[in-house]
Amino acid sequence: MSEIPRGRSETHDGDTHLLRYTIELPHRQEAVWERIASPEGLPSWLCAADPLEPRLGGRVTLRWLNGDTEVSGRVTAWDPDHVAEYTVGAPHGRIRFHLEPAAGGASTVLRFTNEMRGDRELLLDCLAGWHDHFERLRDALDGRPTDWRQWTTGRWNELRELYARDEAPWPKWVP
Repeated sequence: MSEIPRGRSETHDGDTHLLRYTIELPHRQEAVWERIASPEGLPSWLCAADPLEPRLGGRVTLRWLNGDTEVSGRVTAWDPDHVAEYTVGAPHGRIRFHLEPAAGGASTVLRFTNEMRGDRELLLDCLAGWHDHFERLRDALDGRPTDWRQWTTGRWNELRELYARDEAPWPKWVP
């Protein structure tokens, strides 16, 4: 099982954060796209999406299956098989998935960014949350989708402690 690399963050204007993850997934780009950009794929690792209109300007509502968070907004970038970007309400803001083939084409590089606003505690929550979800994405791609009825905060708590304990080299505070 491959390790998910740590996310990084940059903070601007005191409470605007840009979270970044770069993850190589040992799966073809088409399979990863299906998981990040379809109402059928998203619930296996992240959230329900209803509606998700797969086009620039399309409506999107994301409902997290491990809590009571529901956010609505628009598809703000859409390039099939490459880029899916959803801009939704707080706390999640702008969520962007960018896919490209890794060397050799059998793997996919996922470049993820999340631009959101909030205090340091929300930043830590989101860093841990996305990390946890990317572990679930890896598992879903390997044929082990998340059973949300069995979800607990255990792994998320571990990750949050890790991010809170080891702030170097993040966050990068930018005036």
